[in-house]
Amino acid sequence: MRYTTLGRTDIRVSRICLGTMTFGEQNTEAEAHAQLDLAFERGVNFLDTAEMYPVPPRADTQGRTESYIGTWLRKTGLRDRVVLATKVAGPADWLPYLRGGPRLSAEHVHRALEDSLRRLQTDYVDLYQVHWPERKTNFFGELGYVHRPQADGIPIEETLEALAGLVASGKVRAIGVSNETPWGVMQYLMLAERNGWPRIVSIQNPYNLLNRSFEVGLAEFAHREAVGLLAYSPLAFGVLTGKYLGGARPAGARLTRFSRFDRYSGPRVERAVARYVELARRYALSPAQMALAYVNDRPFVTANIIGATNLDQLREDLASIDLDLPPEVTAGIEAIHAECPNIAP
Repeated sequence: MRYTTLGRTDIRVSRICLGTMTFGEQNTEAEAHAQLDLAFERGVNFLDTAEMYPVPPRADTQGRTESYIGTWLRKTGLRDRVVLATKVAGPADWLPYLRGGPRLSAEHVHRALEDSLRRLQTDYVDLYQVHWPERKTNFFGELGYVHRPQADGIPIEETLEALAGLVASGKVRAIGVSNETPWGVMQYLMLAERNGWPRIVSIQNPYNLLNRSFEVGLAEFAHREAVGLLAYSPLAFGVLTGKYLGGARPAGARLTRFSRFDRYSGPRVERAVARYVELARRYALSPAQMALAYVNDRPFVTANIIGATNLDQLREDLASIDLDLPPEVTAGIEAIHAECPNIAP
């Protein structure tokens, strides 16, 4: 395993982070614990979750993912050897059961953390992240920005002050954002400097061979301000493995079970994925490992958040950390992307 630090902190994290949003929906508690055991055994010390998980979100499963992690931490006694990250949900009319509709007010931020700590069976988290912004802006792949300042909602300043208070209390070691824009990152950094509050240390946004939009604007922040990327969807919901090519729908797979995961679909995606898969096989590489190795190697990436629904997938994904892509493979990836740039959100 390779390790790096979160922002300008002394918190060391594995380059591969275990994403857990399937725990409690596609994975039972026993399966979740088996994944956690294997990941830790292979050197992963970084775990990412969220108060709204598992996905797809439902009232009767909300918080189950954190609870499964909590029982694993209690069983293994490994709390002080893992870096634990979770998130507070932003506004969402599709989460009415979460505090009557989640917001990023000071009250909601504090209540959300207390609930997460209880489920995780710990008295602190290492990284606390804002899952998506309070204001109306583009995230989750939305295009066509429309400026609606009247719908900004809770100011970032109130949210950040609440997060600063949690850091001061010792319940949070570092803070980050997710699904953010360059403007949002700038605001968090500016307000932190102005008020003497903690700086954000990370940004969790999508990044994969089909969606490299992070490189435009946000990558510069990652380098200049030490707000590294925690890359999610590095396999584009599994599409980059090639298992869905030709309309295939393997039994039990995410896109087979849940039609809502349609972000990476369509004829242009199909053509691009076929070319990436052909490139990997030409050099006797696993398509999944090639796609993950590319993300692992980006200098603005702090950690690559992988997810799996079974141990065989997890083993394959973890092994990507040992793969150094030959220059001709990297050149092939760049050539494909030049012809098929950011074709999915």
